[in-house]
Amino acid sequence: METLNYHELVQQILKTHAINLNDDQTEVQMIFDSERNHYLLMVVGWYEQRREYGSLIHIDIKDNKIWIQSDGTEVGVANELVEAGVPQQDIVLGFKSPFKRQFTGYAHQ
Repeated sequence: METLNYHELVQQILKTHAINLNDDQTEVQMIFDSERNHYLLMVVGWYEQRREYGSLIHIDIKDNKIWIQSDGTEVGVANELVEAGVPQQDIVLGFKSPFKRQFTGYAHQ
């Protein structure tokens, strides 16, 4: 069985979301720090008279696990990772409290 490259997979998922968010008023920024294993998809700009700024997706890779720190998508990045073949025990929902993680079906830490 082929081993998944988590770094490449995370980058591909972020790139797919970046393409789908493209519009005239906001800039989508992909920030990849492959040396330290931090990956962000940021939205910067204006929507009508309201400032749009923030992280849509933030993922870290720590100890061979994919930590989803922030997920502002409807489909859920964890679902996309599982669909791509990542075992649930390799995914940590970092945006959930450590106590609640035990009930998610994903890794606790």
